[in-house]
Amino acid sequence: MSMVKEFQEFAVKGNMVDMAVGIIIGGAFGKIVNSLVADVIMPPIGMLLGQVDFKDLAVTLKDATVDAAGAEVAAVTLNYGMFIQNVVDFLIVAFSVFLMVKVVNSLRRKQEAEEAAK
Repeated sequence: MSMVKEFQEFAVKGNMVDMAVGIIIGGAFGKIVNSLVADVIMPPIGMLLGQVDFKDLAVTLKDATVDAAGAEVAAVTLNYGMFIQNVVDFLIVAFSVFLMVKVVNSLRRKQEAEEAAK
């Protein structure tokens, strides 16, 4: 079998197309979740913490300095606000995927039960 024909069979298989659609939808879904967290969930939490943009919360480990040549050396910071925001993003995505898998499994069990009843 030629390499071109083998690749064509691989690329056209149903599973490959389903996976591609899933990746594209997943990317778009990730943007929606990021917006939900950054624009809807985190602002009230930041307001509770003193009207701070939550992703700007950080601990400065070393202040910015100027070296002997006059160039500014950036500060070293521990950006825990951004980390917490990413954890919230992940939890929302993971919970959403869990719900989708639960629905798909429920529909699959219902379909199997109907087929077994026939």
